[in-house]
Amino acid sequence: MATPQKADIDAARLWDDLIALGTITEPGKPYTRRSFTPLFQEGRDFLRGRLEAAGLAVRIDAAGNLIGRLEGSEPGLPAIAMGSHSDTVPAGGRFDGIAGVIAAIEVARAIRESGTLLRHPVEVIDCLAEEPSAFGLSCIGSRGMVAKLDDAMLAMTDADGRVLADALRAVGGDPERIAEAQRDDLAAFLELHIEQGPVLEAERIPIGVVTAIVGIRRIEIRFEGQAAHAGTAPMHLRRDAAYAGALTLARIRERAEALAAAGEGYFVATVGIMEVWPGGSNVVPGRCRIVVDIRSSDPALTDRFAAGLDADSRAAADMAKVERAEFAILSDGVPAVCDPLLRETIRDAADACGQAAIDIASGAGHDAAFMAAVCPAAMIFIPCLRGMSHTPEEYSTPEELAAGTAVLLETVLRLDERLD
Repeated sequence: MATPQKADIDAARLWDDLIALGTITEPGKPYTRRSFTPLFQEGRDFLRGRLEAAGLAVRIDAAGNLIGRLEGSEPGLPAIAMGSHSDTVPAGGRFDGIAGVIAAIEVARAIRESGTLLRHPVEVIDCLAEEPSAFGLSCIGSRGMVAKLDDAMLAMTDADGRVLADALRAVGGDPERIAEAQRDDLAAFLELHIEQGPVLEAERIPIGVVTAIVGIRRIEIRFEGQAAHAGTAPMHLRRDAAYAGALTLARIRERAEALAAAGEGYFVATVGIMEVWPGGSNVVPGRCRIVVDIRSSDPALTDRFAAGLDADSRAAADMAKVERAEFAILSDGVPAVCDPLLRETIRDAADACGQAAIDIASGAGHDAAFMAAVCPAAMIFIPCLRGMSHTPEEYSTPEELAAGTAVLLETVLRLDERLD
């Protein structure tokens, strides 16, 4: 029997895989590979091929997660899992989520090729639909693994009337057996990710050890007024739904700035969707829809903001003489604190790899935040150009990706010894 060699990543292969996956995109809209689309499935086929070529056993669970598994030497030990997501936002980047999946594949490949046999099984997980999907729900796969994907969510529909449960079946999931996706057999979950912020690049630090991940609540508000001719409807008689939306948007900014300035915890709120109907320049809008994205490190701040938003949107409807037809929570994710032992192990691994590291909080949501409900979870951040993300200009260098992946590998090797 050959003596195992020290496991080491192949930086060139790692980069080639990331770039190759990035070519699977809408040609005129790089880099777009939305969940539940044919292009997403093509990306999944690419990943499945890489996992199988690496010698991992591959399956898709009931929640639609693509999972590759490398068995350990001690039967019954829980698995050390790594991963992220391969879907993108429209016209997004090649690194957000994708870097974490590709890095996890490279780590598993390096372990197997070196002949190293870990005590624990190792899993690579491509979590389904981390980005907000066409159904208005994010982190679908990781929700399924922590029993947070309920019947009401599975009944959500997209703009074409397609039901999420049917879309889940189309990617290999099984909504009738969704409970089987819940995990109680994981020793840890590790997620490598670009920072999506400017701190690491500005400080010239290659590794960020994530301390906590914000919770995200998304609220949809709809106003119903009366469409009218823009020239003949007197101002005092208008029932302008867009006016109610604008009043609400202004209060969102005011409340968010006040909460952020109070210093009680990290807090931001954003309106990234504001739609009006019928959408003519000479028509008073009869309907308006806004979606509010609320992020905080403290659930109490989110609750306080949401209560204020409820009151503000009602007042805006009254002022605009319209009806507030909807105030609905689309999704709600709690903040997650990264596991202290995993964070310590990441710092030790970075030091062993000769990489400087700093503690850093995540203002973006991640699958790891959900996974923390069923096992210890932690994240490794790598720098990204000017902190840009969710844009085609999103970029980390080959050296930055390789450094983060090497730290991920060393972390897995150390956890295999430290964890029971």
